[in-house]
Amino acid sequence: MTRFAALALGAAGLTAMAAPASAGTVTITVTDLRNTDGVVRACMTTLEDIFPRCRNDPNSHRTVVRAGNTVTIRFENVQPGDYAIALLHDENEDGKANRVLGMAPREGYGFSRDAPVRMAPPDWDDAVFTIGRASQNVTIKMRYFL
Repeated sequence: MTRFAALALGAAGLTAMAAPASAGTVTITVTDLRNTDGVVRACMTTLEDIFPRCRNDPNSHRTVVRAGNTVTIRFENVQPGDYAIALLHDENEDGKANRVLGMAPREGYGFSRDAPVRMAPPDWDDAVFTIGRASQNVTIKMRYFL
């Protein structure tokens, strides 16, 4: 192998190592909202220990969109990895999940993989999904306790 060929291969290897994984788009379709009041708050995180909240994750994807019959949310520049999504239909737009008697949710909620809710938010393992390099579509059904 010539010196030039060896240098070219070495440079190509360094370039490949330095190239970041390509980011994609996650498109979330939210269905079954009971009304068009308020907003839908969405967060998507890679941190198991804070799920379903995203406030303390500086790398989380978060947004607030107007409620509608069907809502579409897009998160751009999503790096490959394991993520979980939590949604809140904040009907009165007060920025929090209102509860009945301090326990049962009064407003709608939804989670990736349609993770079940049993007296508490779902476990990470029930909601987590993997995002690769390609863009991904996710459908989440809004649920209401009352």
